[in-house]
Amino acid sequence: MKPTIALVGRPNVGKSTLFNRLTRSRDALVADIPGLTRDRHYGHGRGASKPYLVVDTGGFEPIVTDGIMHEMARQTLQAVDEADAVIFLVDARSGATPHDKIIANQLRQLGRPVYLVVNKAEGMRQDMAGAEFHELALGEPWAISGAHGDGVRELIESVLEHFPDAEEDAERHHPKFAVIGRPNVGKSTLVNAILGEERVIAFDQAGTTRDSIYIDFEREDKQYTIIDTAGVRRRGKVDEMIEKFSVIKTLQAIEDANVVVLVLDAQLDISEQDATLAGFALEAGRALVVAVNKWDGLDDYAKDSIRREIDRKLNFLAFAKFHFISALQGKGVADLFRSIDQAYQAAMAKLSTPRLTRALEVITERQAPPRNGMSRPKMRYAHQGGVNPPVVVIHGSNLTNMPESYTRYLEHSLCKLFKLEGTPLRVQYKSTDNPYAERKQVSVHPGRRDAVKPGRQFKKKK
Repeated sequence: MKPTIALVGRPNVGKSTLFNRLTRSRDALVADIPGLTRDRHYGHGRGASKPYLVVDTGGFEPIVTDGIMHEMARQTLQAVDEADAVIFLVDARSGATPHDKIIANQLRQLGRPVYLVVNKAEGMRQDMAGAEFHELALGEPWAISGAHGDGVRELIESVLEHFPDAEEDAERHHPKFAVIGRPNVGKSTLVNAILGEERVIAFDQAGTTRDSIYIDFEREDKQYTIIDTAGVRRRGKVDEMIEKFSVIKTLQAIEDANVVVLVLDAQLDISEQDATLAGFALEAGRALVVAVNKWDGLDDYAKDSIRREIDRKLNFLAFAKFHFISALQGKGVADLFRSIDQAYQAAMAKLSTPRLTRALEVITERQAPPRNGMSRPKMRYAHQGGVNPPVVVIHGSNLTNMPESYTRYLEHSLCKLFKLEGTPLRVQYKSTDNPYAERKQVSVHPGRRDAVKPGRQFKKKK
């Protein structure tokens, strides 16, 4: 699982600048979701050998006369508590302020690795930039410039070296799927329905809030791993079990899965949170199945209404299969699981170069790519560049600045031709003056072993 790094510090010390540097300006995946993230931004980054998740927690604004627990926003505290490591930013120009000392005192009590980072240290010697901050008692300060990138690569590699390789488990030979959704939509009920027993138990226990529940199980002689992001709850004032939602936990589960099952509550409107969670899965390129839960309690009018709302608010999930289920009654769960299996097979599909090249010929004959200035792009051949999601790399000339609409056309057409249901597919371009310079041309003529005969796999549109 990707390690999570939280950026912490008072306002205007350069957290957002460092965030954009660490995520290579991909900016936040999440911004100001009502009731969820508030000041927190999330992004993906990668060091020399390991990927990671980085969280910009927003600025702490403590009042010295109050306790630190009152000055930190609840969301910021949760982000720090869930992080695997904390980067505490201070300002080299301002020196160690009383505000910094309050935050440092709190961070020392967390039991997490904390890296004291002196930002805005451009033009300063490392020892001079960090000299004043030794009094914070958080180890040797790191002097960096988030704006210019000085020292940032060395910092992040030092943070990551203490974590195991995140990709050593990537080549799993059985499906792993994550069940996600906003609080109280029935995620754990669905997990128990799939497993056929009460395996996901609500409980209160210190130190467990950072972990999703991973359950290995067997179904029809096949091995699976299910990730339940709703496994940890806390008790409310009325002794009611309330789900403890975590954006970090959800993002990590999505990254670790082959297939994502998004659970919606049919008795509630489709919310911005639902759409954002779906966007997480799409951004990660994960196969997706949508389970609309609590369907059995609706009349026909309500069912038609929720279908229309799904079409309107989740129209970007055209590749995903939707199932209308009752997890509590077990209705529709078997069909849902079959779609999970199909989505996994599609996400991990292996596509040969001859078939991809022939498919590309069929697709471009139906609709040629638009002109790029004075010349029209020429697509010569295609090969597979990865799985989970399937990636198709197209070689040719004049392929730069391809319109997004045509890329979507290619992706949709390839999914349709290869019958890849439930997974997104990504197209990448490699444009060269001579795309055949280092490769023999793929034959599409009969008699060759690598040939794909016209009409055998794909029929041309008349």
